[in-house]
Amino acid sequence: MNTLSVLNRATVPRRLKPPLYRRQGSSTCRAHALACAVALACSIAITVAACGGADGGGSSTTPTSPTTPDPGSGGGGSSSGTTITITSSGVSPRALTVPVGSRVTFVNNDSRVHDMNSDPHPEHTDCPEINAVGFLTPGQSRQTSNLNTRRTCAYHDHNQETNTSLQGTITIQ
Repeated sequence: MNTLSVLNRATVPRRLKPPLYRRQGSSTCRAHALACAVALACSIAITVAACGGADGGGSSTTPTSPTTPDPGSGGGGSSSGTTITITSSGVSPRALTVPVGSRVTFVNNDSRVHDMNSDPHPEHTDCPEINAVGFLTPGQSRQTSNLNTRRTCAYHDHNQETNTSLQGTITIQ
């Protein structure tokens, strides 16, 4: 045996050698293959969900009934406010008036994801408080930031900017 092979054996412990030195049927190899298969399955599931399902069109799932708005829309920074519900037929109500300082809750009762943002598309700069809503998965809800400036804010679904049923306005008075 030459000096180099003795040195390599002495300085590289077996547990630090790359996986190429392990037997193909070892439990470590099987565990690695299982972890890769699980990661691939999760990636496919996330991609299908983000694209709205495998059918590429409308959904056969019936959305749940719209959430009832809170009775008091409260101003002055109150976290309770008015609700805009998203269903397969669009947003409701399409035009909403709230007092200064209010927050508006968007509820996704559709079976598809939605990405609600301020106009204009794609900059979303007219009413940045609406951009806090952003990406909503089915069943998820999120509030705008406090609407503190008197104005009318238009919004849309970023991923379906030409779909007028997913467009609306919030007037802050």
